[in-house]
Amino acid sequence: MLVSSVQTSDPTRHVSLCNGSAQMRAIGRIIENIADTDATVLIRGESGVGKDLVARAIHARSSRRHGPFVKINCAAIPSGLLESEFFGHEKGAFTGAHRRKPGQFEYADKGTIYLDEIGELPLALQAKLLHVLQDFRFARVGGCGWIDVDSRVIAATNRDLEEAMARGEFRADLYYRVNVVEIRVPPLRERREEIPVLASWFLDKFNAQYGRQKQLSPETMTRLQQHSWSGNVRELENVVRRLVVLTDVEREIEVLVARGRNGHGPVPQPASESLREIARRGAREAERRTLKDVLDRVHWNRAEASRILKVSSGAAASPAIGGPTPRGELRPDDGPAAPPEPAEQPPAYHEIRAVEHRLS
Repeated sequence: MLVSSVQTSDPTRHVSLCNGSAQMRAIGRIIENIADTDATVLIRGESGVGKDLVARAIHARSSRRHGPFVKINCAAIPSGLLESEFFGHEKGAFTGAHRRKPGQFEYADKGTIYLDEIGELPLALQAKLLHVLQDFRFARVGGCGWIDVDSRVIAATNRDLEEAMARGEFRADLYYRVNVVEIRVPPLRERREEIPVLASWFLDKFNAQYGRQKQLSPETMTRLQQHSWSGNVRELENVVRRLVVLTDVEREIEVLVARGRNGHGPVPQPASESLREIARRGAREAERRTLKDVLDRVHWNRAEASRILKVSSGAAASPAIGGPTPRGELRPDDGPAAPPEPAEQPPAYHEIRAVEHRLS
């Protein structure tokens, strides 16, 4: 199972990472200040914001840049294998250990080890990791000899570690050990001015990779900037990749816009309405859409709609719904008032009448 990676870094690869928004330029200044030290760094931010790139930029600008950069995804490794993955094991240490295996900390000697999603580590391994970070000495699983390593540690998480500590899910002593320097990477929606630069960079990358000559029109770039990017830079990268490999660019943009309308659109501005008013308006709109969808499905046959919805026919004929007047039926504003309801009403009658009153 491949859950970690060992790479050497090109020092020039991440030069433009922090030249965009003011927030990223501030992060760039922090990187410049800490790169030549061995201070432990905790990178925080939503999934897909580019925490990996920040970690690689720190390594690429450090004196360890010619050494290995070892990434471990703590969330991707089964808890039973984490200790062996971190520290290695000796032959015969457990069933299936047919040979000695070095751990990722050994591979990271003279380089940087990057612990991605450190908030997902189980408590038992958190204690062992804390001891290793104190003196950079450990023993392989099943071994008795001590191994010394010289590595810089960078950790990252998208979890609220303070809340995890309060719930007893993350050790406070480990938190203070890894959080010597904290870098918070803002989501892409808070640095929209970077979207054209990132999109152009991804476009050049994938054009070269797939042998294409695609271009992004100004209208397409505007739509990219207006999208909320809940998946952040990773989502933008995947969208540009699709635009390069597929022929119908406009259709892909329409899909992106539609996805924004269906719950992933621009972040709403603070509302002037109270929460109660917002809830009432949302309930009215949901009721209206449901009633109209059913009426459309039965061609505005109110009797059939009331049978499906198990409500009185009056509730299925609310004037706020709109729509065509069925043949042989009068809309509430077309003529005399509807006949009175029967004396004995169904249990939900009063609730439906309240809905009808709100819709009107």
